[in-house]
This record gives sequence, C-alpha cells and structure tokens, in this order.
Amino acid sequence: MRAPGSPPAWLTSAKAKPTWMLILALPAVALLGLALNDGLGANPAEALTRQSGEWALRGLILVLLIRPLQVWTRWGVWLRFRRATGVAVFVYGAMHMLCWAWFEQGLEWEDLVSDIAKRPFILVGVLTLTVMLPLAVTSNTWSLRTLGSAAWQRLHRLVYVCAPLAVLHFFWMRAGKQRFTEVWVYGGLLAALLLWRVWAARAPRQGKRAS
Repeated sequence: MRAPGSPPAWLTSAKAKPTWMLILALPAVALLGLALNDGLGANPAEALTRQSGEWALRGLILVLLIRPLQVWTRWGVWLRFRRATGVAVFVYGAMHMLCWAWFEQGLEWEDLVSDIAKRPFILVGVLTLTVMLPLAVTSNTWSLRTLGSAAWQRLHRLVYVCAPLAVLHFFWMRAGKQRFTEVWVYGGLLAALLLWRVWAARAPRQGKRAS
C-alpha cells in the first residue's frame, strides 16, 4: 500500500522507463510496417512525411506537459520520462526531414538548398530540427554532469524555441491546402503549455515581492 500523495508503483517501477521508450517507438514501427506493406494509401511518401512530422509535434506536447504534471501531482518521478521523450521528438523530426529530402528531392544537395531557399516553411522546419539537435545530443547523464546542472538546464530551455517554430512550420505547410483544424489543435495545446510555463516562472517572483 502506497503512502498518501506518493506516486503509484507503475510510475516508480524499474520497468516504467523502458516501457515508455517502447511506447514512444511504436508509431515509428507502425509507420514503417505500413510503408513496407503498402498501407499508407495512394501517396505513401506524402503520408510518411506528414505523419512523422505530426508525431514530432505530439511528442513536443508531451515534453512540455511533463513539467506541469510534476507540479500538479507533486510527483518528481515524471521527470524520468522527459529526456527519452525529447529524444523521440528529435527522431520523429529527423524522420520527417529525411522523408522530405529523400522522397521529394532525391537527396540531391542542390535541390535541397534550392527548396529551402524558395519555401519558408521548409526553412523553418530545418531551423527547428537544428535547434533540437543539441538538445538530443546532450540528453544523457554524461552531458548533464559535464555541462553542470545550471548550464544544461539553460541549454534545454531551447525547447521553448522549438515549439513555436514547429507550429509555424506546420501552419505554413497546411496553409497551401487551407487545412487548419489540426494546426489550431496542436498550436492551442502548445500555446497553453508555454503560457503555463511563463506563469509558473513568474509566480515565485511575485510571491517573493508580496512577502
């Protein structure tokens, strides 16, 4: 029987983190399975590109949701899942970019550079993944120890730059087809989480001034 206010056993179990990593990998495995078995519809390249990008957005929402969960429940154990989730976001973002580079541009460098220069939403997508790269590379205990906790945390605040860039990329991508429903859903969730983070950062300072 767990003590009142303590996290449930399934969150603190040694199997919780590996299970979460497996869950994060399932969409990629499913997409690749569908691609190999002609299950992505009439335009599998477009479907693979689009869905990998959407999974990256969903992952960003999860990354930003972990801190509020930790505050609301007062269970620090949620933070165990943040780094793995962030790496998964980068992997899905890289898959999204690779699909564009391979299926649309045939991995031709001149065509890639030309497309980035011509289409702003591609430029923003590349910039988003570039900002994500140092976060993914340093999402390990060795980097945390080497950089020090304060510097590591400052670096990983770049996630708050990635979120609006990712939404802008998604918005511009959907603007050509005038399909905005999902943009408002993802954008609204990310905006709410970013606003919560601003409020949470200001609340302690306001409390100090009031005292």
